[in-house]
Amino acid sequence: MRVAGAVALAATVTLPAVAAGHGHHAPAPQHNHSAVVLGAIQYDSPGRDDRSRRSPNAEWATVKNTGRLPVNIKGWTLSDKSGHSYRFGNLRLNGHSQIRVHAGIGHDNRRDVYQDRRAYVWDNDGDTATLRNDHRRIVDSKTWGRHGH
Repeated sequence: MRVAGAVALAATVTLPAVAAGHGHHAPAPQHNHSAVVLGAIQYDSPGRDDRSRRSPNAEWATVKNTGRLPVNIKGWTLSDKSGHSYRFGNLRLNGHSQIRVHAGIGHDNRRDVYQDRRAYVWDNDGDTATLRNDHRRIVDSKTWGRHGH
């Protein structure tokens, strides 16, 4: 089933369709060895795909700062292979912290930001999440599904 919308808030039911350590990291010759990386990705929201506000918010990607120093990710982008893109506003990611980027509509806070989409972003059959810094350089990427194993 094709998901065409966003990255969303999920409860704790993220078992079968989460790309955590199982994702394939696409080769990135411009990789800058950043402490900020992609974490777990819930690309198939649990339950029925009913396009309600709750459903796209159950689709999300985690951006993690694995370093001890804070990083301002203003102007960074998170995108899929179809060209859906989310640009981070003025957001400082503290050391050893993370934020979830949800597909749907919601109120941004310290732990969660929302793309404000009414549809899904990630393709369940196979997709790639790409995180780029404010200079458009690939920082990290994860692939799953048919082409990502």
